[in-house]
Amino acid sequence: MQNRTTLALAFAFGFFAVAIGAFGAHGLKPFMDAYQQSIFETASRYHFYHSIALLAVAFLPNNSIAKYISVCFVTGIILFSGSLYLLSLKTFLHIEHWKFLGPITPLGGLFFLAGWLLGLVQVFKNK
Repeated sequence: MQNRTTLALAFAFGFFAVAIGAFGAHGLKPFMDAYQQSIFETASRYHFYHSIALLAVAFLPNNSIAKYISVCFVTGIILFSGSLYLLSLKTFLHIEHWKFLGPITPLGGLFFLAGWLLGLVQVFKNK
């Protein structure tokens, strides 16, 4: 197993993916239009997918590549999903002036891609 920290992060991020997703679907839905709801759902979906991926990473051999995969997925969840959550709620939270959120989302996506690519490297490294 990679380490307890990665496992703990996977479970914590999974918990928050379910909690935030449910809160968005039920508690925040009246405050979002259809477009904002779709943004929120995308954030929630990618948050959950990468929480599960992080869980799998916890069971990879303990090496520097696995640690970098973990860092990439955690950073991707925070930047990609976090920025989309905020973008979908910017009217509700009165943060319309936060123009920096849009460019953060693709950065998070790049971290997701890097994590998956490093996973591929890990597969071929351990023959």
